[in-house]
Amino acid sequence: MSSPRRVTAPASKSLSHRYCISAALAAGESRLRHVLESRDTQCTRAILAAAGASFRLEARSEHGDAADWRVDGMPGGLPRGATPDAPLSCDVHESGTTCRLLTAVLAAGKGCFRIHGAPRMHERPIAELTDALALLGPRIRFEGKPGCPPLLIETDGLETAAVQGHVPLGMDHSSQYFSGLLLAAPLAGTAGGVPLTVALTGGKAVSWPYVGLTLQCLQDFGIRFAVEVLDDAEQWRALPGDDWRHLETAVPGRLRVTVQPGRYRPGEHTVEGDWSGASYLLGAGAVGSSPVRVEGLRADSLQGDRAMLGILRDMGARLAVEDDAVTVEPSALRGIDVDMGACPDLVPTVAVLAAAARGETRIRNVAHLRIKESDRITAPAQELARVGVRVEPQDDGLVVHGLGAEVLAANVRALSPDARFQAHNDHRIAMSLALLSLLPGVTLALRDRLDDPGVVAKSFPHFWSLWEALR
Repeated sequence: MSSPRRVTAPASKSLSHRYCISAALAAGESRLRHVLESRDTQCTRAILAAAGASFRLEARSEHGDAADWRVDGMPGGLPRGATPDAPLSCDVHESGTTCRLLTAVLAAGKGCFRIHGAPRMHERPIAELTDALALLGPRIRFEGKPGCPPLLIETDGLETAAVQGHVPLGMDHSSQYFSGLLLAAPLAGTAGGVPLTVALTGGKAVSWPYVGLTLQCLQDFGIRFAVEVLDDAEQWRALPGDDWRHLETAVPGRLRVTVQPGRYRPGEHTVEGDWSGASYLLGAGAVGSSPVRVEGLRADSLQGDRAMLGILRDMGARLAVEDDAVTVEPSALRGIDVDMGACPDLVPTVAVLAAAARGETRIRNVAHLRIKESDRITAPAQELARVGVRVEPQDDGLVVHGLGAEVLAANVRALSPDARFQAHNDHRIAMSLALLSLLPGVTLALRDRLDDPGVVAKSFPHFWSLWEALR
């Protein structure tokens, strides 16, 4: 085996958002290391700063993709808005994470806030979260399409007494509704000391591991909580110690989280590597001509996209896992049947890998991908069709009829000089398509064939420069 190409995973976007929010709500100064520098995280920091926190840059990484920050928490630990006539402008741009997490957190503050963003954001639903928040006192008004941003929040904080400290909330469309309310929960009921219990309802719970990351963040910042499940005897049972870390899924009607009121505790924290961003790099090892070693990944991470390891193994990829790195070797891939409800961000990557595999790949339980930055069920189908891959969109996923690496590579090599691909204004579509450029004998520079290569700045600004090291 040839020596592997060595690359470092970007910082976790999910944890960067959560750590910035928690540090902004803490009583005092926190230090955050290795925070992802991307459009999405910049939106979160800007809104938190406008609401009263202070962020001071200490250092940037060599490529400018991560930074260290000193954060002074908001006075009183509460976001401060403005007046109904001139509400605080909170531009989330295209960041769904910023929108959902901060809608809940800002609703726990004081004053008026206007949540708005790019046109696509104004089509993405948030009513499930705002309905739950309205039960706790804030007044919320939608300016355009009902149930979607832009929206106005007028609040005097979250009060738990009126609902006896209990709020039902579903995760059929996004786990970020649940995570947002958990992040806001310590700020609720602080006057009366009534804890807030968030009960999981609805038909299904998508992307549960992201809620695990939220709980990890609450624990890191000193917030006390209890996770309870309904056992076989239909009795609520609190999970002891850190057993919540081992929950891989959650069942609506059978799980609830109770968060105690209190202040976030300042501290020093380092953001771990991002398994979502690393998925393209790991996939490069499987379909490229050289092994790829991705460093900076925690093997014990709670990130749901660590599922990429199991998916690659099931597809026949050869890989080696260490405590902080993964090496993937070029491999003959095969089609699989996979439920990706817990790791939906991996779907574009797996779809392209499936195109290079032999046989059929069925991706299931990801209907909510239609309301992401793009329709992530339709977009991969449209782009893979350009290189002769038949993809069947389904109600809850897609079926990819793999061609095998050799045939797919031949199709890519046969593209006309003026052939173009569309990123669909979606960073994950753009980065997953880059895998086509690493197939055997392919010299195509995918970046030059994309309508918007810069869209990767949403989560992985230095992606293309790092990708060149793999070619």
